[in-house]
Amino acid sequence: MSASNELAAVPPRETALQVFQVPNGLEPYLQKIRDEIDAFVPDVSTRKGREAIASIAYKVARSKTALDNVGKELVAELKEIPKKIDAERKRMRDTLDAWQEEVRRPLTAWQAAEDDRVDRHQARIQQLRDLMDVETLFAEGIRFKISQTEAVVVDEGFEEFESEAHQVKAKTLESLRASLTKQEKHEAQQAEMERLREEVAAREQKEREERIAREAEDRARREAEQKAQAEREAVQRREIEAKAAAERRELELKLQAEQAERARAQAEADRAAAEQRAEQQRQAAALQAERDIELAREEERRRADAAAAEILRQQEAREADKAHRASINRAALDAFIAGGMPEACAKQAVTLIAQRKIPNIAISY
Repeated sequence: MSASNELAAVPPRETALQVFQVPNGLEPYLQKIRDEIDAFVPDVSTRKGREAIASIAYKVARSKTALDNVGKELVAELKEIPKKIDAERKRMRDTLDAWQEEVRRPLTAWQAAEDDRVDRHQARIQQLRDLMDVETLFAEGIRFKISQTEAVVVDEGFEEFESEAHQVKAKTLESLRASLTKQEKHEAQQAEMERLREEVAAREQKEREERIAREAEDRARREAEQKAQAEREAVQRREIEAKAAAERRELELKLQAEQAERARAQAEADRAAAEQRAEQQRQAAALQAERDIELAREEERRRADAAAAEILRQQEAREADKAHRASINRAALDAFIAGGMPEACAKQAVTLIAQRKIPNIAISY
């Protein structure tokens, strides 16, 4: 940045950090700018004076930018220092971790082998413990597990777990033998119960077969008796049906004769009733014709009376309306005369208003 564009020089790079670290370290540079501002006499009356003011203001702004850029560059450099420190710390940690792993590798391999050895012994001991589970086994299965347990050889091959293996094997055999005793007793009880159930079932089967035989014999006897009874009842039923058929035939002939007589009497009664109905209908028609004529005459009289009454009513209404209008017109006339209008003029005014010849003025009747 040229000197013509700023009012104060910036701190040199080698001393810039010390200047910015000290409180008010930039004060000499700011004071130089202040002195330049105070020494300047602004003149806005001429173009040159106005341009001089703008130039000084621009130099102040450029000085601000120059000083701020120095501080910004210092901050950027300082921010790189923690990154470099962190990178070296990471390199140190990674190196020492690798060296730690290198040093410990034999111990780690030994520990893995030791854990594997212990796990194998524990697994063999757990297999002995698992042989105690006989929840769903019969006695034969428990005997097989006892033979499996007895076949397990516990010796120095178990190393420091030999004592525990002996204890677990003994406990497993004790548990299996107790379970075998209990299961054998249970199976013996089940066998005895099964034998008793079979005896009961055989006895019930025999009793059932004997009962079926007796029931079959009784059923055959009842069927023979029922068949004989049915044959006797069939003979009696045929005799009764023959007798009933003869009686029905005799009754039917009697009924047919009675029905024929009733039909003849009914026909005679129907004929007489028809003649009577015809006469009654003729008389009723004649009477109805007379009534219709009389009703027509009466209706004609009512219509004539109503028409006459309507004419009279309309005439009376017209006369009443005429009298009503004359009364109202007379009252208007009297009002005009009372107001000082001559009677002839008042009559003419009332007439013109009544005939609606005067706009916006009307008489309410």
